[in-house]
Amino acid sequence: MVQDIGAKLRAQGRRMTPQRQRVLDAVASLAHATPDDVVAAVAEDGGPPLAPSTVYRALDALESLGAVGHTHLDHRAPTYHLADHADHVHLVCRGCGRVDQCNREAAEEFVGNVLRSTGFVADVTHMAIHGWCSECARQQ
Repeated sequence: MVQDIGAKLRAQGRRMTPQRQRVLDAVASLAHATPDDVVAAVAEDGGPPLAPSTVYRALDALESLGAVGHTHLDHRAPTYHLADHADHVHLVCRGCGRVDQCNREAAEEFVGNVLRSTGFVADVTHMAIHGWCSECARQQ
């Protein structure tokens, strides 16, 4: 995957810099991480310090190449993940804040209904569904 990213960068006249590699490694190790989480992980990886703006630009560059993606779990900062990790839908509990996931296939009927009624092709891997986990639902 990293070799493919390097090739895509070179095709655009850019390159896989050590900074981008460190950001990509941090996203891979954290799974779901806010930009601030990535900044903190890069600060602790043993490499030279990186400005937060460098990390944000690296995230943007890696996302434009399809190497990473992001999801909005709430109204705050997005969480980043490797692009090949976008195989599920996020479930965010409004009671305890826990984040679970279910297979993307669980939302296929919804996606089909949206397509049939509007012609819109929904990408549910970019969103989070808010509700209540089974434990919080029992308490309500």
